[in-house]
Amino acid sequence: MGEGELVVATDALTKSYGGVDAVKALRLEVPRHSIFGFLGPNGAGKTTTMKMLLGLIRPSGGTGSIFGLDIVRDSPEIRARIGYLPQDPRFYEHMSARETLRFAAGFFFSGPAAGIDARVERMLALVGLEDKADRPIKSFSGGERQRLGIAQAQIHEPELLILDEPAAALDPLGRRDVLAILEGFRETSTVFYSTHILDDVQRVSDTVCILNKGEIAAQGSIGDVLAGGDEIAYAVEVRGDVGRARAALLAQAWVTEVSVAARGDAATLRVTVTDPEPADAHMQRVLLEDESLVVTQFRRETTDLERIFIDLVEGGHDG
Repeated sequence: MGEGELVVATDALTKSYGGVDAVKALRLEVPRHSIFGFLGPNGAGKTTTMKMLLGLIRPSGGTGSIFGLDIVRDSPEIRARIGYLPQDPRFYEHMSARETLRFAAGFFFSGPAAGIDARVERMLALVGLEDKADRPIKSFSGGERQRLGIAQAQIHEPELLILDEPAAALDPLGRRDVLAILEGFRETSTVFYSTHILDDVQRVSDTVCILNKGEIAAQGSIGDVLAGGDEIAYAVEVRGDVGRARAALLAQAWVTEVSVAARGDAATLRVTVTDPEPADAHMQRVLLEDESLVVTQFRRETTDLERIFIDLVEGGHDG
């Protein structure tokens, strides 16, 4: 991918505290107009990385650029073109959402008040707070606060939004609303957001980076990362002599493992294979050779981000 197509690019970006690397030699590539999911367990180094990109902390090693500008040398210029939402946004509780956005807009605009007011109204509508615009923030729910935080980050219509766990503390409905807002930014901005919620990443992200213990475990388009899971498995529901079914499958050269979840005289077999072609062509035939067996369902499992994430984080990978 060419440099001009990347909004964020880092090379060996590292941050150490007391001789311990919190972030180790990161090589990030965030394409323009993408929603980039920065995924990892708590403590993986996500917030540290974002603070380095924002110029809030200085890297211990390596380099990084945003819009082709150096994240250390050109930080003030970069920050003027970025919107940022911290993990726990704080507001003046006595102020309303409208007052808060007008206050934030004042840092970026010096034009006529009518122009600023029009921008504030657009942001309130964008995040669905127009009906609550004049209520004090102390009366807002967690989801409403997050939506206000996103509006505040977006008030100057930045080229890049950096959002730290924007939906982590929300219930499913609140998360759905926030993710829908992020999707709406794809046409005009690039969104770089961190999360540990796997379903959110798979639902809205174009590209993803999985961070583990400060190192990159996987990075690429969501399709490429999902395709990176090596395991090919089938779920087969049967009734009859499950032990014989398992033995028949294990006798096939292309079968590596068969696990059984039994329910009375029925069971679900999870069959791991080396090659899907013989599995598609022959697995049901192998089972149906035993006339005592009935196959009630046969399907190939789809790899999801959760399985890949667990394999990468728990499978002994340093990165």
